Amino acid sequence: MNTEQLAEKLVLWIKDKVVAGGCKGVVIGMSGGLDSSVLAVLCQRAFPQNTLGMIMPCYSRSEDKAHARAVASKFSIPTVEVVLDGIFSALLQVLPDYKVEPAVSHLAQANLKVRLRMLTLYYIANQLGYMVAGSSNRGEISVGYFTKYGDGGVDIMPLGNLVKAEVRELAGLVGIPQPIIEKPPSAGLWEGQTDEDELGFSYDELDRYLLTGEASGEVREKIESRIAASAHKRSLPPIPSM
Repeated sequence: MNTEQLAEKLVLWIKDKVVAGGCKGVVIGMSGGLDSSVLAVLCQRAFPQNTLGMIMPCYSRSEDKAHARAVASKFSIPTVEVVLDGIFSALLQVLPDYKVEPAVSHLAQANLKVRLRMLTLYYIANQLGYMVAGSSNRGEISVGYFTKYGDGGVDIMPLGNLVKAEVRELAGLVGIPQPIIEKPPSAGLWEGQTDEDELGFSYDELDRYLLTGEASGEVREKIESRIAASAHKRSLPPIPSM
């Protein structure tokens, strides 16, 4: 299957899932990154009149918002911006502070940002009768590089079987601006954060492992450790047998 055929197949899949779910369209979070930009274009192809992009900065980089708006403008995707800075700060003021290690607190706050975005997406989706589409790719899902009930809290994941390189090929095909394709992948949760720094290996290494099973000893150990530790993220909550 070539890249054009893949794009057409995904567009039809999105249509089928949304219609089968009794919904009228799709709402997506547009972060200005590669994956969400590709997803937005595919959704817009599936539902030209019923796709809505949500831009939800939460102490985010201005570059990310500019990239999201550039994609929305180029492909005529309607957007709504909801600034979450204030609600995030207000929650931190009332939530208990257990004085844990800074790294743990940092991660908890980052996850809170992502879950606020999930709440926002579903509030809009419920009003419009839309489905929430998530942009996680195969690599992120495999190693659990997503927030449980955050960016993992969606109705459909159209890119979930594609490794990063395949998403990048789709981006070139559909015409995503080159600066977005070339910038280091990042969730934009804090200044200087990049996916590959957090993971401890590159997307190229992860793609290779997922497609061929090949990886160096250290990289293999890191990937397989993440896969095992994140198994709970890919399953419904366990229920005891009776």
